[in-house]
Amino acid sequence: MIPPLPASARPAPLRELPRAIRQGIVHLFTDIDDTLTAGGMLPASSYSALWDLAAAGIRVVAVTGRPAGWCDHIARMWPVAGVVGENGAFVYRYDRKSRRMHRLSASADIGAPDERAALAAIAARVLREVPGTAIAADQPFRVADFAIDFSEDVTPLPLSRVDEICRILDEEGVRFRVSSIHVNFWKGDFDKMGGVRRFLAEEGADPDAMLQSAVFIGDSPNDEPLFAGFPHTIAVGNIRRFLTRLTHLPEYIADQESADGFCAAAALFIEARGALRMGSC
Repeated sequence: MIPPLPASARPAPLRELPRAIRQGIVHLFTDIDDTLTAGGMLPASSYSALWDLAAAGIRVVAVTGRPAGWCDHIARMWPVAGVVGENGAFVYRYDRKSRRMHRLSASADIGAPDERAALAAIAARVLREVPGTAIAADQPFRVADFAIDFSEDVTPLPLSRVDEICRILDEEGVRFRVSSIHVNFWKGDFDKMGGVRRFLAEEGADPDAMLQSAVFIGDSPNDEPLFAGFPHTIAVGNIRRFLTRLTHLPEYIADQESADGFCAAAALFIEARGALRMGSC
């Protein structure tokens, strides 16, 4: 049971998003896990919404903590303009005409063997000191970070145990972010918002100007840099359990959770373009 919103932290209902903003959106940036997905799967409604957004002329970019291997697939196979992966470590943009993948890394040092060994040692400490955690199943496909699973393929841990993970990572001096399923950590000065800005710079215009016609949709604490950096932000309903832990809140919140919340937001932008089809979410 997700608790009610605290009185001090109440984003506006999604239905109050002004029509002028709905009509002016060019780029829609979205988290994946528990934003596009529900119950660990991508439902047909979300996938259809991605196609409908693309058909309406809205460029969708996935912004995720998921690994490089997944992001290559998503950039190629989904109707998206690009993917920001591993919490901002890189941007993947697939040119469908030339059939060429463009990969933009936050740093030339990403994935260095000594760095990977240091991160692995920190992960081992977390597993020793916080029972019930595990290395994320998608770790073999990562190039920049490590992910500690506290909810995806293990029995979900309470947030107090997640706090223990964060305490250890803070002591180790690494950067980290909490998603709805993992705690990701890395060395290096990058985050999701930096990845977004790199993507927009590659689009050939001033990122600050382009952000004015962009919106971000997310669901968890690792989306906080985006809630802080975007002028227009939305959260799906399941963010409620994290709101008291956020300094930067989303501007609007959907009544529905996870994929249903994403679809509700997508429908607003599609309808505002006059492109809502029968059967869309």
